[in-house]
Amino acid sequence: MKAPRWEDGRVIPDDARALVRSTELTRFRLAPNPGPMSLHGTNSYVVAAPGSPNVVVVDPGPLDEEHLRELTEYGAVELILITHRHADHTAAAARFSELTGAPVRAADPAHCHGAEPLREGEVLHAAGVEIRVLATPGHTSDSVCFHLPQDGAHGAVLTGDTILGLGTTVLDYPDGTLGDYLDSLDRLESLGPATVLPAHGPMLPALDSIVRAYRDHRQDRLAQIRAALAELGAEAGVQDVANAVYAAVDPAVRPAAELSVAAQLEYLRGR
Repeated sequence: MKAPRWEDGRVIPDDARALVRSTELTRFRLAPNPGPMSLHGTNSYVVAAPGSPNVVVVDPGPLDEEHLRELTEYGAVELILITHRHADHTAAAARFSELTGAPVRAADPAHCHGAEPLREGEVLHAAGVEIRVLATPGHTSDSVCFHLPQDGAHGAVLTGDTILGLGTTVLDYPDGTLGDYLDSLDRLESLGPATVLPAHGPMLPALDSIVRAYRDHRQDRLAQIRAALAELGAEAGVQDVANAVYAAVDPAVRPAAELSVAAQLEYLRGR
């Protein structure tokens, strides 16, 4: 199968379903679940050291039997990891565990199968790879990233939806909050120019640079919301502020925009 190709941030459809090498220690397969929130689909990652007979799968994605079967063809699945609770990452977890016999670990116990929840700072060793667990709440309260310090010169980070390959992250308020998200960006920036392996969109270079761009975007949005409140009144509601700040947004993602507005209003009013 040919590898997916990205062109101006868009995947070329005929190539979209291959398992493709992303870094020295990772490959990914694009799940068949495109949509307004999942973009072109969820990237399910296969992690393993060269020559390892075993693999780790991160975010098995939607319940699609062909997709799951493809993920089993590159080694015995030793461990399944989840970046956060959303269904486009977790819907297949129980079935994939059943198919492979591998345990599923997530920060949220509700998405664990046959294993304990992940712990902040925990260092995993599986498929010949060191995987460090980093709690990064904000998109959701249970969001985690997986740092692969030995993957290339600067390491790599599986960022789930905390950092995307395209666009910026939605804060799933009230479960996700802006204060937590900004703290998580600080933590990720400290990892330096690691390769970004997002759950949606293409891989990106230099995590620290991407984090700074994300932080600037959030500060710009906060400035826009402050300006809207100055015009509409300090107690203006989410919909009125969203009308002012996100007037041009696609109606398909309007609910996500309103969640982000709610998170930003909570952040500003709490301060």
